[in-house]
Amino acid sequence: MSGPDGSEQFVKTHDFVRPRPYAIAGLLAAAFALTGCGQPASQASAPPPPPVTVAQPVKRTVTDWDEFTGRFEAVEEVQVRPRVGGFVNSVEFQDGAIVHQGDLLYVIDPRPFEAVAEQADGQLSDARAKVELAKRELDRGLNLVQTSAVSEQVVDQRRQALQAAHAAEVQAAGALKAAKLNIEFTHVTAPLTGRVSRHLVSPGNLVQGSDTGTSTLLTSIVALDPIYVYFDMDEATFIKYSKLWFEGKRPSSRDTANPVQVTLAGETKPSHEGTINFLDNRLDVSTGTLRSRAVIKNTDLSILPGQFGRVRLIGSAPYEALLIPDVAVATDQSRKIVFVVKPDDTVEARPVVLGPIDDGLRVIREGLKADDRIIVNGIQRARVGAKVTPSPAPAPAGGKPGDKS
Repeated sequence: MSGPDGSEQFVKTHDFVRPRPYAIAGLLAAAFALTGCGQPASQASAPPPPPVTVAQPVKRTVTDWDEFTGRFEAVEEVQVRPRVGGFVNSVEFQDGAIVHQGDLLYVIDPRPFEAVAEQADGQLSDARAKVELAKRELDRGLNLVQTSAVSEQVVDQRRQALQAAHAAEVQAAGALKAAKLNIEFTHVTAPLTGRVSRHLVSPGNLVQGSDTGTSTLLTSIVALDPIYVYFDMDEATFIKYSKLWFEGKRPSSRDTANPVQVTLAGETKPSHEGTINFLDNRLDVSTGTLRSRAVIKNTDLSILPGQFGRVRLIGSAPYEALLIPDVAVATDQSRKIVFVVKPDDTVEARPVVLGPIDDGLRVIREGLKADDRIIVNGIQRARVGAKVTPSPAPAPAGGKPGDKS
C-alpha cells in the first residue's frame, strides 16, 4: 500500500477477520457427516401398519321383524259391585292378592233378607194349603153335580178357585226364591280368576245394591294370563304387509295368528311370545294408524295391565342375507359405511345399506360381498388408503363366515 509520500505502507490483518482454510474444511466435513447419519435413523423409526381385527360377513336365512310400542290390557276386567244393599260385615280377601273364581270377597249382613225369606216361606205354605182346599171342594162339587145336588155354575166357580190357588202358590214360591237369592247375594264372590285390587269399602259401611241403580263399587279384578297388548301400526307398514300378502310372501294377520315377540322395559331382548288375534276394521283418521292386538302368554304373571312394551311383528318372508357385527358400522355424514381391507391390506370405506338387527348382528342389504374382510376391531387406527395388519376374528354367534345357517 502506498503512503502519501509514495513509500510502501503495511497494515496488520487480524486472524478472526479472515478464516483460515483448514477451519472451513472442518466445518464442511462435519455438516456432511451429520446429514449422512440422519437419513438411516429416520428410515429405521417408521412404524409398522397398525393391527386390526377383520371378519367376513355371515350368510344365513333371516326374517325381518318390525317394532311397535304397545300397552298391555287385561283380557277380562270386572268391577265388583253388590247386588243387594246393606251393611258390610267383613272383607274376606287381601288387597292385591290373586283370587279364584268363586272365592268369597265381602259379606253383607244377611239377617234382613233371612227374615224376608221366612216370611215368603210362610206365604208359600199358606198358598199350598189353599190349593189343597180348593182341590177338595172341586172334587166334591164334581161328585154332587152328577146327582144335581149342585149346579154347574158352582163347579165352575170351584174350578176357578183352584186355578187362583195355584197361581198364588207359584207367586209365593217365586217370592221365596227371590228372598233366598238375596241371602246368597249377601256373600259377594269373585266372578273370575285374577288379581284383585284394594278394598274400597270397610266393614260397617252401608252399600247400595243393583236394584237402586247406583250400586257401590267394592273392588275390581283383572285377569293376567293371558294378557292383551295393543299397538298402533302406521299406514305405510300396513300397505307393506298388504303387498306381501298379495304376493304370497307373508300371511295376513286377519287370517293367520302371526307370531309376535315382546320386550319389556329394561330388557335387551324379547322375553314373552304371543300371536296377533285382532286388527281393527279401519284406520284412525286423526293418527293414520291401525289399532292391532296380540295375546301374550303371562304364566309368570310378571306383566300387569297398563305396562308398556316393545312389540316385534314378523315383517317379511325368509330370505338370505349377509350380516356383520353392528360395531363395524360407522357413520360418514348422512351415509353408513364399513371399512373393508382389500387384498393388498389397504383400507377402503364402503357405503352400505343397513337392515334390521337379527340375533345380535346387523343385516346388510347392499354394499358387501360374502368374501369381503370387514374391520370389526381397531377402526380408529385404520386410515382410508393406508395399509393395516389384519388378523381374523372368531366367527360370530349364529353361523360361520360365508355359511348359511
